[in-house]
Amino acid sequence: MGALDAVAARVAAGATVEFRPSGSSMVPLIRSRQLVAVAPVDPSKLVVGDIVLARVAGTVYVHLVSAVDPARERVQISNNRGHVNGWTSHDRVFGICVAIDGASRSGSADKVLVAEPVPDDQP
Repeated sequence: MGALDAVAARVAAGATVEFRPSGSSMVPLIRSRQLVAVAPVDPSKLVVGDIVLARVAGTVYVHLVSAVDPARERVQISNNRGHVNGWTSHDRVFGICVAIDGASRSGSADKVLVAEPVPDDQP
C-alpha cells in the first residue's frame, strides 16, 4: 500500500484532506512537501489541467488530467513532465486539488462534491 492510499480512502469517504506529497513530477505546480488540499470531486466536471488524486494501474497519484473521455467516463492522468500514467475510470478519481500552500486552485471549487445534508428527523 502506497503513502497516498490512506489519503485516497479518506477523500473517497467525503473528507477534504491536507497532506504533503513528495516527489518532483509535478514541479512547478506542486513542489515536494508542499501542503496540498484535496476535496471529493465530481469526475464528470473535470477538464484538462485539473490536478486530481486518482488511482491508475494500482497506484495513487496527485497528477494532472491530460485528456477526458466523457463517453467512456474516464480521464487520462499524467505528471507535469510529459509522462502519461494512463487512463482511469471516474470511480477511481477520488478528489481534486483545491489549494496548494493555502492558495486556492482556480476553477476547482465548482467541481467539489458536496455531501447531501441529512434531514433533522434522520439519525
